[in-house]
Amino acid sequence: MATDRLEEQMAFILEVEGLKQIFRQTLLPGDKRPENDAEHSWHLSLMAIVLTEHARVPDLDLLQVLKMVLIHDVVEIDAGDTFAYDTVGNEDKEEREKAAADRLFNLLPEEQALELRALWDEFEERVTPEAQYAAALDRLQPLLLNFHTEGAGIAVVDLMPERNALTASGRRAIFPSALLITHRWLRSALLRLRLVGAAALTGGLRSGALAGLTQ
Repeated sequence: MATDRLEEQMAFILEVEGLKQIFRQTLLPGDKRPENDAEHSWHLSLMAIVLTEHARVPDLDLLQVLKMVLIHDVVEIDAGDTFAYDTVGNEDKEEREKAAADRLFNLLPEEQALELRALWDEFEERVTPEAQYAAALDRLQPLLLNFHTEGAGIAVVDLMPERNALTASGRRAIFPSALLITHRWLRSALLRLRLVGAAALTGGLRSGALAGLTQ
């Protein structure tokens, strides 16, 4: 029945409101408070629209990208925001997030549940040009905020090569012009950050993350 369908859709809409209560490591430039997942998803959506011209692959399906970035962190309502260097939390991160996806998307009518779950899987797999573009933005956005808070929201490990701003697939998804901007942000940020061992980190970045960004 139409009423049952609408009730399922409204239940999902209300449930994902909880994304506003999931806080990230990144701080906001304005009041230096932690960014929440809903704000992060909105910001990615706007970036996806504004930066489309820099996508490596022309004629991306922008609507597909927008859908992915809007729902990519929904699972964190149940699974939480697992810090990249939380070794214990990352042991069962995939399992927790898949269970969350099962519960949350299945609040919707069946065909919508299948559509959103497929979009979430597409983002996680990062195979399609749309998913690679979305993932690249997901890496780029925290760098932008961290630069404008002078690194207040990042730990030293966030600057290490293994946690590059853009994954290998991301480098293929964004044109070098955008990567050069990221390179400049990082170089400037390193000069401004007051971190123990900053000189050693600079060397590591030049041979790893930053070198990769300019290839």
